[in-house]
Amino acid sequence: MSKTFVGVDGCKGVSNSKTSWLAIALTEDGNFEAECFNNIADIWNKYKNASKILIDVPIGLRDKGDEGCKKERKCDKEARAKLKPPRASSVFPAPCRTSVYKEASYKKTSKVNEKVTRKRLTKQSFAIIPKIRDVDGFLRNNKRTTSRVGETHPEICFWALSGHPMVHSKKKSDGQNERIKVLESVYYRANDIFTCAKSTYRRKEVAIDDILDALAAAVTAMLGYQNGFETLPQEPERDSQGLPMQMLYYLHKT
Repeated sequence: MSKTFVGVDGCKGVSNSKTSWLAIALTEDGNFEAECFNNIADIWNKYKNASKILIDVPIGLRDKGDEGCKKERKCDKEARAKLKPPRASSVFPAPCRTSVYKEASYKKTSKVNEKVTRKRLTKQSFAIIPKIRDVDGFLRNNKRTTSRVGETHPEICFWALSGHPMVHSKKKSDGQNERIKVLESVYYRANDIFTCAKSTYRRKEVAIDDILDALAAAVTAMLGYQNGFETLPQEPERDSQGLPMQMLYYLHKT
């Protein structure tokens, strides 16, 4: 049976849920599909037999009482160092677990994060808290899945597949073209998948960059599984719940 690899990125989705995801699944024999889901549990239920699922979301969080709770996750720091400005800003500081489960306004949640880590939350980090909570809760209750479910970051994927950080913003047409060319250079069906997903969903449901990010994660999942993953950091940390704090990527050698 052909192996399946899945890349997942957050989106508004058809129901505009705060925990909507776009999943792109590839198989070794060249088949693919793109589908929106309301939560990570639904993705797992469909793709529980997948060889690898990579998600663009922080997995493994600093927690109140952790020895290293005042320090930022090493994977975030190392990712910014690899990407350099201006792409480094795409790696948002991961909130602590205490603030992830604090149902409050940005101001109050940010104060909770500051109390635990000495750092306030960025508005970008606050905006993705529902998605972080969705994944964190699922993995904590299903720890056996962590051997097949992992964190990645799309800009790290593009950097590793091309050998350099992307020049243009993914929100602009130049940046979108730049990224699809990178994916086409390593996977022959990349443009077919991109075109299909783009025509399937309206932009208010799934943005162009959501498609590119999910596709980059799926291609990375496949190539990394077949040829070996690299991690940031090289020796991953684990959080208080035993979840790995690492970003997986595939270093393409030209």
